[in-house]
Formats: sequence, C-alpha cells, structure tokens
Amino acid sequence: MNSNSKVLALKYRPQTFDQLVGQKVIGESLFNSIKNNRIPNAYMFLGIRGSGKTSTARIVAKALNCENGVEKLCTKNFCESCKSIIEGNNIDILEIDAASKTSVDDVRELIEFSRYKPTTAKYKIFICDEVHMFSKSAFAALLKTLEEPPSYLKFIFASTDVKKIPVTIISRCQRYDLSRVNSEELFDYLIKIKDLEKGNISNEAIKLIVKLSEGSVRDSLSLLDRAMLLDNNGNELDLKTAHKIFGYFEKSKTIDLISQIIDGNENNTLKLYKNIYISGVEPKVFLNEFLETLYYLKNIEFINLDGSNFDLNNNEFDKIKLLSKKLSKKDILMLWQFTLNNLEKIDYIKNQHQFVEMFLIRSLYLKEILKNNSIEDTNDFKKDLKVNKKIFENKNQLNQDAIEQLKSVEQEEKIISAPEVKNKIDSIEINNFNKLIQVCEDKKEIKIKYEMENNLKLVSFENQKIEISFNSNLDKSFVKELSAKLLEWTKKRWIISFSKKKGLPTIKEQKKNIKNDLLKSELKTEFSKEVEKLFPDAELLEIEKDKI
Repeated sequence: MNSNSKVLALKYRPQTFDQLVGQKVIGESLFNSIKNNRIPNAYMFLGIRGSGKTSTARIVAKALNCENGVEKLCTKNFCESCKSIIEGNNIDILEIDAASKTSVDDVRELIEFSRYKPTTAKYKIFICDEVHMFSKSAFAALLKTLEEPPSYLKFIFASTDVKKIPVTIISRCQRYDLSRVNSEELFDYLIKIKDLEKGNISNEAIKLIVKLSEGSVRDSLSLLDRAMLLDNNGNELDLKTAHKIFGYFEKSKTIDLISQIIDGNENNTLKLYKNIYISGVEPKVFLNEFLETLYYLKNIEFINLDGSNFDLNNNEFDKIKLLSKKLSKKDILMLWQFTLNNLEKIDYIKNQHQFVEMFLIRSLYLKEILKNNSIEDTNDFKKDLKVNKKIFENKNQLNQDAIEQLKSVEQEEKIISAPEVKNKIDSIEINNFNKLIQVCEDKKEIKIKYEMENNLKLVSFENQKIEISFNSNLDKSFVKELSAKLLEWTKKRWIISFSKKKGLPTIKEQKKNIKNDLLKSELKTEFSKEVEKLFPDAELLEIEKDKI
C-alpha cells in the first residue's frame, strides 16, 4: 500500500476482513472458512461499484498465503507474501480484468498457466474483475477447471452484473453479495477519515456526501477527497459550499417549486427553476431530483427521520408533509409518470434548459385539469392534446382518457420526428385488419407482418384507431414503426393504444386452432376409423391445404 498516496480510496483500502466497511457478516464468514480450512474452489463477489469486491478478493488472497496465517494477518509490518500481493508483483497471484480479456483464447492461456504449481505462495490464485464481460465460449472453457481445479488453485471472481453470468458458473462458486453500506455506518467511517486527514468539513456536508455516494465507499471517499481539496480560507466547509462543489441543490427548493406548480403560479415556478439552473445544476439532475421529491410526497407517511436517513432534514420533512396534504395520490402518480416520460426524452433535445422550462409549464396545466375536472380556460391545452369535449363531459373517465390522449400525442410526436417519407404515392384505404396485413405483404414489410400475425392480439380496429392487448412478445419498436408506415400509406395519423382487454387470438393461433379442429373432425369420420383399424400406429398429421 502506498501510504503517501493522495487518493483516499487507495490510501485507506482495507487490508484485513475487520476493516471492510459495511460487510461485517461477509468478513466473518470468509475469515471462519479460511481459519477452519473449508476453502471453496472459487469465490464470487457481487455488488455495486465501490462496495469492496476487489478489496475483499485481495484480502482473501493475502489470508490464504500470509506467512503468519489468517488469525495474524499482516496489517502494518507486511510479510513478503502480503507485500508482493499489495504491490501487485506476486508471480502466483494473477489479477486480470475480464473487460479486456474476454475471448476464449485468453481463458485457455489462463488454464494453461494454472497447470503449474505455485512458485513461492501456498496457493495460486486468479482474481478476475468484471467477470460478466467474458464471452460465452470463454465461460464454457472455464467450466471444467472451475469445478475440479488442482488443490493449489483458487479462483476469485468479482462482478457488478450477476444477470450476465451463466448459472453454471455461479453454481460452481461460493457466492457473496456485498450490500450497499448503511448511511449511518458510512457517515461514521467518513468522520473517522476526515479526522485522520485533519479535514475541516461540517457534519451536514458529510451527510450530503453519504447521500450522493448511494452506499458506495469508493464514491464517498472520492467526494470527500474533492471537498478536502478546497481551501476555504481556514473556515469549515459548510453544506451550502458543498452544494456548489458537487453541483447539488437543496431539496427544499424543489419542494417550493412543486408547491408553486400546485398553486398554478407560472412566474414563480419559472423563477425558482432559473435560480436552480443558474447555480450550476444540470437539467437532467433537476428532473431526477424532481422525481425523488414526488416519491417522498407519495410515501412521506411511511418515512421516519432517524440517524440512518440522511435524505431529508427536519425542515424538508415538515415541508413535504404539509405539501402532501394538498395533493391526492392520483395527482402525484400522474405527475410522476409525466416527469418520467419527459426524462426519457430529454437526451434528444439540444437545449435541455428550455426543455425543462416547457415541462414545468405543461405540468402547470396538467395539474389544473386534474384539480378542477373542467374544460374552462383549457382550450389551448385541449387543442395541443387533441382532447374532444366528450372526454370532459364524463368526469368519471377523465383521468383514464387524459392518459390515453397523452399516449396518442406521444405516438404522434414519434411519427413526426421520423424521417420524411421519400416515396410519395397515392394514399391507400385500410379499413380492416386483414387489409393491413395484405398491404404489409405487398409493401414487403415482412417484420411488421410477422409481428401482426404471430404476436399481436387485436381488440378493435376502426377510424384510424387500433387497440391491441398488451403482449410482452411484441417487438419494442413495433408501435412506432407501424404508426410511421400507416402515416406513409394512408396519409393519415393513426392511434395505436394498448388495452387491458384480452383481445382476439393471434393469426398464428387462429390458424392453429382451425387446423386442430379439422384434425379432430377428420378423426371422427368413417374413413379415418377404418384406416386406424388397419394401421393402429398411424397418426394424422396434416390435411390438404384447400380444406383449411
């Protein structure tokens, strides 16, 4: 370990199991397995970035090879084995990055290298970081060696994405899931590091670091490093200064902004947002913070302020609790979904600041409709969303219809943003589903035709509106592509919406059902019965095509 390193994450990297932050149970389990000589062929450490996977792997490598044994593992005066592992020059401890060594040839070299016994250490150990980056063939090549390795060989894997690792690999490893570090525990650890480094940072600023790190020790140390680099003229680094350093802003500002949206005050809403933007906050960060505040508004009654919760201070907690009484849960959920949809689109906009301003203005009118359930003073909004008067006359269906219209507008926006139609032809009249399939075949749109025949369950088809039952097998881009093609072919905009209704069977299922019915009917005929007597093992598989 380089004690003079200026990077805190490296300077204070844990060297023993009891030094692991927030992983006490896992540390004790690993210590006992080595102490009792119940060592698995391979370890698998899983968790978010900065949770201690690589550090734990190196500690295991040291514990298996330390000259003093696991119970007296080196902490300061390192033995030759521990020193060489820390410095990364131990010939028997091979640490590789699977992101750069992904091929089967790389694994074959590793397996070939494993045939030779360790030179100086007790165990030959392969530490493989980000193991999920291996190719399928590389994993396959590793299977046999991983299941029955030589007694002197141990594997240690680390990964942030367990879903990409084959089950056959995981089943051959002793798995450990490293959890996010508890906020209170991480706070105490950062206070300890701050005192060791003689940093002048307030507890409130450190709480902000804990919140931003999201349970990652490495992230928290990197943020603490940034905070300690600031020369604040000998003064303590307070929360306000920390906000500027990390590009963060107080949640109370978002709470005040949502309050202005509820009150329908456009000027104050935009003024508050501009102040937030001028302070250096990115529009995308603002929308994420907006979503987080909505989450607290919805769940404030289940949240308690204690020493382990640094997301809200007392003032913010009281503000949200008061504000939540002005909004119904339906309103909050609608605003949540509306914000989420805009967050998905913000990356397509060049000027994201203007995009957020327009989002806030639209939120003002959206709230007004939800609150009043009326059509007064909403002509412009109706025109934008293409909401007809009948929707507003039926108050019981207002929210559902508004959602459906918002979906329609989103589809139209996607259609408009699609490339311009190059082949200008006369419009085609499509008045039923079978006609649509025929047009797809004529236009050689095989992919769309395949989806309609095999995965689409039709609910209704009329007046440029297609309603289909939700089916996870449908291609994600199907609705977008079909909408664009319908606009090109018919010169009219179509609305394609999902329904909770079951819908008709797919074309493929219908054909299969017809075929099965014909087979059953044919088996009941006298001719089939006579054939069955003569050929008991015979099976009817097909009927002439013209009968279907």
